[in-house]
Amino acid sequence: MNRARYFVFRRTAGPVFLAIAALAGAGAAAQAPNPTSAANPFFGSVTAHPASDETLKLSLDEAIRLGLQNNLGLKQAENGEKALRGEKNEALQNFLPTVTVDGDLGVHQQNLAALGFGPGVISMFAPLFPGGKIPAGLSYITRDDLTEGQIHFGEMLFSGPVIAGYKAAGAATKAAYFAKMDARGEVVEQVAAAYLHAIAAASEVDNARALEATGELLLSQAHAAHEAGTASNLDELRARVQLQAQQQALIAAENLLEKNLILLKREIGLDPGQKIALTDPAPYSELAAQTPEEVRATAYKNRQDYRTLQNEAVEYKAVQAAYRSQRLPSLSFGGYYGVSQVGGAGSHGNFVAQGTLSVPLFREARLRGDIEAAQAQRSAVDAQLADLRGRIDQQVRSALLDVDATAKLVEVARSNVELATRALSDETDRVNAGVDDNLPLVTAQSTLASAQSNLVESLYQYNLSKLALARAAGIIEEQYRVYLGR
Repeated sequence: MNRARYFVFRRTAGPVFLAIAALAGAGAAAQAPNPTSAANPFFGSVTAHPASDETLKLSLDEAIRLGLQNNLGLKQAENGEKALRGEKNEALQNFLPTVTVDGDLGVHQQNLAALGFGPGVISMFAPLFPGGKIPAGLSYITRDDLTEGQIHFGEMLFSGPVIAGYKAAGAATKAAYFAKMDARGEVVEQVAAAYLHAIAAASEVDNARALEATGELLLSQAHAAHEAGTASNLDELRARVQLQAQQQALIAAENLLEKNLILLKREIGLDPGQKIALTDPAPYSELAAQTPEEVRATAYKNRQDYRTLQNEAVEYKAVQAAYRSQRLPSLSFGGYYGVSQVGGAGSHGNFVAQGTLSVPLFREARLRGDIEAAQAQRSAVDAQLADLRGRIDQQVRSALLDVDATAKLVEVARSNVELATRALSDETDRVNAGVDDNLPLVTAQSTLASAQSNLVESLYQYNLSKLALARAAGIIEEQYRVYLGR
């Protein structure tokens, strides 16, 4: 998953360079494109409600719940599962009896002469009429009222392709289910990462505001000292440049926070204009040590993408069996029973009952072609399954390394913040005592700002690495709270 990372500035020069770097960082943040649902549906959602005037308080758990309810990528996976479940029901119908009822009422008019019953033919039937004569005015146009009702029945008793096709449909449905569950894991990871990203951006805003307040105090002191004649104009100018640099950094940090909040709202189905307040702080907890073998065993048991491929392999095996079974005969039964009434002359029943045995004689070329195609698909899935086993091992080992490395980075970053805070305090005392001018103080401020940004970034990356480990193990939806230490 690619997400915009924080711009972390390590101060190596004076306050003027800091101002230039702040501008460059703001420009980079403004130019970095936000991911969209056009490239990845998991960055989009179905907006559940329009924006309201109230500020919505949003916890991490609530954000994930909304994501699982509204995320576009998950919606697509759920619709795919429904479609395959419908196909499975269609395949099931081939095993069930089919019963239909139909009826009709009609008026039929016939021209007896056109049907071959002209006057010459009719005269041959004269002895059958009363008096032995054809009735006068006999019409050669007749009309009949016909009423019919029928019930039809049909059932497939045995068909190898139908049986294998149903097994394939069942495996495809299971594969779609696990694909949906894998999509749920993707939603949990992305929503949690977006929430943590927004928390980190909010921490950067808080740091920038604190540094701006410190810069204002430093400028006020430098201005007072300059007015009193105890400090040079350069000290005041240096403090003013430092303050403006912090103001620029604050503007950039606030802009980045707002964009991160918009991305979070898009992923969970909130209107982009809805005001939200994040209620959870940045989590931090040490993760219990795990070996690659332990995590890998968990992944093989719980990874949804792995189980999806396993069921796809079963599906293509059944498809191959369906093609092979086309060489077998099939047996079906069908018929109907109906009642007909003509012109009020009374009704009578009629029925048909028949069994059909179909035996394929020769279509070997087509059958072999279908079997070879199905075998190729099955081999491709088997190869993907073998590759996925190796990829799971790689992902597990990489995630464990990332967790270990980022945990150490957090420790170093915290130590750097403590040291930078002490250095700033000592330098403030030296400036207040008149031992130094404010250049070392500005440098100490910038060092603390860099240390705080590094701590925010390190903590963010540490939490991301733990989420990635939970995802690699296939248990992120059930245990993301445990891995984040909540």
